[in-house]
Amino acid sequence: MVQRPNIVAVGTIVWLGSEVMFFAGLFAIYFTLRSTNPGAWAEQANTLNVPFALVNTIILVISSFWCQFAVFAAERGQTKRTSWKPVDWGITEWMFLAYAFGAIFVSGQVLEYATLVSEGITIDGSAYGSAFYLTTGFHALHVTGGLIAMLLMLGRVFAVKNFGHKEATSIIVVSYYWHFVDVVWIGLFLVIYVLK
Repeated sequence: MVQRPNIVAVGTIVWLGSEVMFFAGLFAIYFTLRSTNPGAWAEQANTLNVPFALVNTIILVISSFWCQFAVFAAERGQTKRTSWKPVDWGITEWMFLAYAFGAIFVSGQVLEYATLVSEGITIDGSAYGSAFYLTTGFHALHVTGGLIAMLLMLGRVFAVKNFGHKEATSIIVVSYYWHFVDVVWIGLFLVIYVLK
C-alpha cells in the first residue's frame, strides 16, 4: 500500500516557504537601509536594551519546547494530564504553557516599543526606526497569529469527543508554524541586537 504524505502538513510547509520569502524581503529592506544610513544605525542601535531582548528571546525559544511537548502528547492521543507531574501532561497543559510564554514575548515587545518611542525612535522618524519596526512588527503579528492558532487548537481539543489523527495533525502543523516564527526571531535578534 502506498503511503501518501499528509496534505495538510505538505500545504503548511509550502505556505511556510512563502513566509520565508516574505521575511527574506524584510531582511533585505533592513540591510539595504542599514547600508545607506550607517550614521542612523551607529547612533540609534545603541538605544536597544539587549539584555531585555535576550531574555524575551529565551522566553520565545522555551515556548517552542512547550509546543513540541504538546505535539508529543498529540501523537500519544493524550489531551489532558494524568497527574501533576509534567511527564504526564497532555496537549492542554503544554499548549497553555506555550501560549503563556508566547504572550509574554509579545507583551515584552510592546513594552520595548513603548520605551523606544519615549526615547524618540519612531517608525517615521528615521530609516532605522522604519526598518526596526517593520521587521519586528511583522514578526510580532506572526507570533500573534500563532497565539490565535493555539487558542483555536485548544478549543478543538475541548470540543471533540474522540481525539484522533485529524486533530493531532492540526496540533502538529501549528507547531510547524510556531517553530518557524521562533527561528525567524532568532535571525532577527542576531541581526538587530547582536550585529547592531
